[in-house]
Amino acid sequence: MAIIFPDGLPASAILRAEGIEVLDEPRIGAPPLRVGLVNLMPDKPATETQFARLLGSGRRDVELILTLPATHRPRNTPLRHLEDFYRPWPEVAAQGLDGVIVTGAPVELLPFGAVDYWPELCRILDWARKRATSSFYVCWAAQAALHRFHGVGKQVLPAKLFGLFDHRLTAADSSLARGLPVRFAVPVSRYTESSVEDIARQSGLTSVIASAESGLCLIEDDANRAVYAFNHFEYDADTLAREYRRDLAAGEAMPMPENYFPGGNAERTPVNSWRAVARVLFQNWLHSLDRPAVQTSLRPAGRQPQWVRG
Repeated sequence: MAIIFPDGLPASAILRAEGIEVLDEPRIGAPPLRVGLVNLMPDKPATETQFARLLGSGRRDVELILTLPATHRPRNTPLRHLEDFYRPWPEVAAQGLDGVIVTGAPVELLPFGAVDYWPELCRILDWARKRATSSFYVCWAAQAALHRFHGVGKQVLPAKLFGLFDHRLTAADSSLARGLPVRFAVPVSRYTESSVEDIARQSGLTSVIASAESGLCLIEDDANRAVYAFNHFEYDADTLAREYRRDLAAGEAMPMPENYFPGGNAERTPVNSWRAVARVLFQNWLHSLDRPAVQTSLRPAGRQPQWVRG
């Protein structure tokens, strides 16, 4: 089916070239799922394309509404792009959404309360858990939502966790896992992690995907109708390479992303083996938006979460 977003968005030409139907308004008589993308990433056009690709590959039209906290002042995106394609969160919330996606942000080394838009982000998180059917939080946003909803802390890692790591299903009976392979690779790029000990003490949280190398990846939180993804299913094949070269250009002593460049050659880009997994995962999440908000996942009751690595 189609992805719907404002006419002229740079992602339009890219997705059409890939065979994805793009519309600038909903079809008559066919209301789409409305998903708000709270885009906190520095390269907003790239992030818009990544999520639009995943949301526009399924059986239901999706209207993607681009939004930001009104108190956030992006420094890396032209003002004209924001004025043309983004709407302030209060306006978006007033019109209602079926689902909310909040991206990662380059603020993970700051305490949550030191982020200038933290108070408004808390209001967005609170709105989403009460008013949206489901919300999908990525990387720093996953840490932020876990902290807001459960008081879970975060820890700075000894070194940046950076590369392409093997993952496995830890709750294959979750509705989010339907159709996923047992093992697959997922890109990881972060300096911090949520406290595994804090998470394990919480009831109602279930690990769905984890890695022996990089730890927890995807958690379901039925009570708050939330999904927390610490890693980047949405990344393109060259995203880690671009991050690596950016950090080198900034003078950072950055090792190569692990398990990523074919043959260890930084001039080669890997095949995007995780895109098919990402599409299935996001289509499973979109399917959950068709269910009543009070309905929980399809996982049998009484299942105990698995937190161990390996």
